[in-house]
Amino acid sequence: MQSLLAAATASASFPLLTTIVVLPLIGAVTLLLLPSNRESYFKEVAFLFAAATAGITTWLMLEFDKAAAADMQFVDSWIWIERLGISWSLGLDGISLWLVVLTVALFPLAIVAIEAEHTPKAYFAWLLVLEAGCLGVFLALDLFAFFVFFEIVLVPMYFLIGQWGHGERAYAATKFFVYTMFGSALMLVGIVATAYLTAAETGNPLTFDLVTLAETQALATTTGRWIFLSFAVAFAVKVPLFPVHTWLPDAHTNAPTAGSVILAGVMLKLGTYGFLRFGIYLFPEAAVFFAPALVALGTVGILYGAIAATMQKDLKRLVAYSSVAHLGFIVIGTFALNTEGLSGGLLQMVNHGVSTGALFLLVGWLYERRHTREIAKLGGLQKPAPIFAAVFMVVLLSSIGLPGLNGFVGEFLALIGAFAAFKWWATAAATGVIIAALYLLWAYQRVFHGPVDDDNADMADLTWSEGAIMLPFLVAIFFMGLYPKPVIERMEPAVDALIAHVEANVDEFDEPDADVLPSVSLDRLNRGEAPDDGSGSEEEQ
Repeated sequence: MQSLLAAATASASFPLLTTIVVLPLIGAVTLLLLPSNRESYFKEVAFLFAAATAGITTWLMLEFDKAAAADMQFVDSWIWIERLGISWSLGLDGISLWLVVLTVALFPLAIVAIEAEHTPKAYFAWLLVLEAGCLGVFLALDLFAFFVFFEIVLVPMYFLIGQWGHGERAYAATKFFVYTMFGSALMLVGIVATAYLTAAETGNPLTFDLVTLAETQALATTTGRWIFLSFAVAFAVKVPLFPVHTWLPDAHTNAPTAGSVILAGVMLKLGTYGFLRFGIYLFPEAAVFFAPALVALGTVGILYGAIAATMQKDLKRLVAYSSVAHLGFIVIGTFALNTEGLSGGLLQMVNHGVSTGALFLLVGWLYERRHTREIAKLGGLQKPAPIFAAVFMVVLLSSIGLPGLNGFVGEFLALIGAFAAFKWWATAAATGVIIAALYLLWAYQRVFHGPVDDDNADMADLTWSEGAIMLPFLVAIFFMGLYPKPVIERMEPAVDALIAHVEANVDEFDEPDADVLPSVSLDRLNRGEAPDDGSGSEEEQ
């Protein structure tokens, strides 16, 4: 993959990527060193470090060279364990850029939005450790470093659910930890096998460097497929992909609000990103071989998640099952293995983080006011809280995928790409959009419309501070829905480079039949033009 081979193209003299990974850890240590009687400072200190991380990342985003979006930029690389060929290697390209931006945007909002119910020092410290782990996953270019970060995120989320959650929090935390640890154990075996078998086959020194291993492509076909499966199980659990999704509704339902926001907005993307960055790039032949099965599982997840969400009585659990459905669109777009599908899946990772993160935040505020999430006990809330209801409706419509809002663009591109490669699975998946409109709008009707009983009549409306927290979400929803070009044009070169890598290493890989559907150029979509219907001269097309 030429983009990653040019990894040092935009290397920074100052280790900026290392800084944004380490800064939250410094914040966590700072919190632990503060006197316990200074509770009023804990939230401010946590927000300060999260905001500083966001500030540095904003500068990186502005300095990011979109003309070289397929190349790794701001690279930090040092030998870590020389004998084993392990390095501390971080890099940023068009695939990881927006996931890093999403991460650093959500954490300060989650920190400032919700108060810790008890022991705030540990609560905010775990959130900062979680942020560092997530950033490390999106930036790591060494398989061992990636695994370390992939595992780090389990610990803070386990404690956030287990200590600050609600209901069956111990059960939910344990289930989350067991599922993800099982998948990670298989991935560790796959990582070690990839490094050692490649070294044995080529006679080169042992290395865990992503670029070197991917460009070597020394593993036999059968071996590559088995190792791909070891990675795929870990990523499928983290997504989560049907049928290994059952930990997610329990984790979301019992997690504290900030935990749910980060879990939905960032942590679930570790699996989908893993498929994109490591699964497809390291094992292109195996990815092509297993693509039909993964698209089928993604489609089943879309339909199952949508139907299960329709049956839920708990509003938070309903949103959790909607995540299972929406993540299915990311999977089918990713394994369509074409520009539209991959770009749509990547864009939908960001869109889902914005929309579902905002939904969980609003549900959390609703629970703080009414102390229940049971839909049957709510109703008519639009009358006492009209602004709350209006904001909830906008976020809900973005989750449904209403044209003009962010959710539409990603799902549309993912379905277009999937239709070109897997017509019937894409057709079945498209029905999930209709069911999503059904269960989300029906839930909204029951919660915010109808008669108001005495318990709901005095519910407080959205406050100015809560409105300020929701403003970035609303701006992102409308901006990415109406003008996604700045986002797409920075990710598309890296996506095209990944597809070129697959084509170069898979002899039987075929592009989707051009006659299956009209050509959908992302550049035309960016300009707001209609898809090419195939008419006109060759030069016009």
